[in-house]
Parts: sequence; structure tokens; C-alpha cells
Amino acid sequence: MTGWEQSPATALLILADGTRLEGRGIGAVGHSAGEICFNTAMTGYQEILTDPSYAGQIVTFTFPHIGNVGANDEDIETVNMAALSGVRGVVLKADITNPSNYRSLERLDAWLKKRNIVGITGIDTRALTALIRQSGLPDGVIAHAPDCQFDEASINAELKAFPGLVGLDLAREVTTAQTYHWDQTGWKLGEGYGTLENSEFHIVAVDFGAKRNILRCLADQGAKVTVVPASASAADILSHNPDGIFLSNGPGDPAATGQYAVPTIKTLLDTGKPMFGICLGHQLLGLALGGSTTKMHQGHHGANHPVKDLTTGKVEITSMNHGFAVEKASLPPGITETHVSLFDGSNAGLSVEGKPVFSVQYHPEASPGPRDSHYLFTRFLNYVRAQKGMDQKPEYVAPAA
Repeated sequence: MTGWEQSPATALLILADGTRLEGRGIGAVGHSAGEICFNTAMTGYQEILTDPSYAGQIVTFTFPHIGNVGANDEDIETVNMAALSGVRGVVLKADITNPSNYRSLERLDAWLKKRNIVGITGIDTRALTALIRQSGLPDGVIAHAPDCQFDEASINAELKAFPGLVGLDLAREVTTAQTYHWDQTGWKLGEGYGTLENSEFHIVAVDFGAKRNILRCLADQGAKVTVVPASASAADILSHNPDGIFLSNGPGDPAATGQYAVPTIKTLLDTGKPMFGICLGHQLLGLALGGSTTKMHQGHHGANHPVKDLTTGKVEITSMNHGFAVEKASLPPGITETHVSLFDGSNAGLSVEGKPVFSVQYHPEASPGPRDSHYLFTRFLNYVRAQKGMDQKPEYVAPAA
């Protein structure tokens, strides 16, 4: 073979409209169908690929060099280390290079195999991203066959059988199977993750697909966290006597998950306890308050999304991952829009007048992404402090000189 000859394809990416892309396979062998989205983050690929919110999706990275810092055991966001990732596949431009980072334990390719994630490299991800922006999020199937022998009948059958994310309740697939307690705090250079020794508050987190760093941010505020399954009833949640209630991020259609979650949230709203929702939790809260949600054209996936906090006038750069949004026009009187996306004007936050209840569409815990929005965890716990008669903490803390 000369240098000008093209090696045979060991991976395929086939879209529902018949578009067929050939490349080189990485990760697990086999094929998997999902909704194809693109993520614009330049770092944090391991956190993205273990974020339960990506269940049912094939992630295309717009940044061409993915895998250059390898993989480790610390940058995993799914709580259950033994569980496989909900993400259906990964699409890359460049081949994975040897890792160069002191925290790396293995190549991304080997890590993908262990997580049973099918991947493809050699794809013109700019062209694929442009197609998604023009035509919307397509369904597709990604296949990897090292011998270049593809069972195309089986591949096409899986693509045809994929139902799409509209009407799909994926929270049940990624939620915890049983209640557990969380006390791990944030990561520090040279120390790793810490442990909360003395808690001041008790928060119950409803797990619709919770990320580890969300729970760490709550623990950093001095909160002992009890995590309950997505299907937990209001009575189950209140039996833990929480000081506040957190509604986590998660995947799928909020209207589908809301069939069982919305009645629970409505009951919890009547208790007057502080409540904070993120991502899917924000959407479910919006539904419980009488609003509606809609499927977005291309969604928001990345770590560079500008959002304006209408309560302070400040603009923050945020991490986002969602394909559904709360319709701002559907919000009834008494519900205030608190945050708005500066990319497209879509709703990015709400609060309930006269109640310690609010939510945001984006991911203030980052991982990956900027930490501009960490103040929201202080805002949540300040509601708890107010109910307990404690002094409140400033939301914004100036960085050390």
C-alpha cells in the first residue's frame, strides 16, 4: 500500500436520512443507535461521556483533538462506577494520540472499550455540525467492525427501531436503584477529593441522572446529601426530613419523566421547603408549575454558553447539555424568568414568587466548564439558612489575590 491509498473503513456513521460516513473505529466493537448531537467544549471529554444526561445520544466533538490527556478514575461523572455510560457513541475528527498528562492512567481508546462506547474517527465534524445546525438533531447509528465486515441489515434495523428522544423517559435507565448518602467534597490539587466531616444541613437529591460534581457542590456548602431514585414519592422524600430538596439533571423528554415526577414535585412545592432544580430538574419544575416544554432544533451542548442572570444583571459563561427547553411564554403568573440564554433567548432559569424555589437550565457545577455559576449553590443553601435562622453567605466571593 502506498501513502496515497486509503485504508478500508472500520467504522460507519449512518444518519436516518441515508447519509453515510466512513471512518476508523475506536472503542467498543458493535453498533449502537442514538440521537446525534454536537458538543463545543474543548476540554472535559471524559466528564461529558459519563454524564447521564447524554443517555440515548451520540456525541460529536467539534474540537478536533480529543483524547490527548488520556483517561483516569477521577473524572467520571456518573455516580455508579460499575454502570456503563448512557451515551450511545462518540464521533471524532482526529485519531486518538498517546496521552500526555500526569493524571492519565490509560488511553481514551481503551477506556471507551471498558465503558462499551462505540466510536469513530476521521469524520469531518465541521460538516456534520453544519448539517445538524441546518436540519436539526438527526437519529443515526454508529458501527465499529475491525475486520471491515458490517452486518448492514442489523445496523439498519437498529436505526429503524430507535424511537427518538421525544416521548422517551430515560431517567429510569440512569437513576439510582436505591437510596444512598453522599459526603464527598470537591477536588483540590495535591489532595484529591475530600470528605464532609460536620454537616450543617440535610438535602435530599432526587436522582434523574445526577452528576457527581453536583453532589460535591452541595457537600461543599456543608450539606449532607441523601440521594433517592427518580421514582421516589413525596412521602419517601419527606420521610428523610430534609432542609431542602434538589431536583437533578438527567436525559430524555421531560414530559415523559413528568408523568410520575410532576405530581411528586407539586406535593413537595406545598411544603414550603427550599427547592433547586438543574437541567431536567428545571424542566420538570417548570411542568409542575404549569408550564410546558418543547424539543429544541439543535439543543445546547457545550461549555461556552453565555447566560444572563436577570436578578443581578450579570452575564456568566455556562456549561449546557439539553435538547428540550421550558417555553417561557407558557409560564403562568407568579413564575419569574430569572435567566436567559444569550445565544437564542431561550429560558435558562425561573423562580417562584414568595417561595424559596428556583431552577436553571444549565449546569452550574460545570465538570466540564467554567465555574461562573457556582454561586447558585450558595443561593440555594441561603434559602435553607434563612429558614433555620442562620446568617446568609455572600453569593459571590472574590478570588484570592
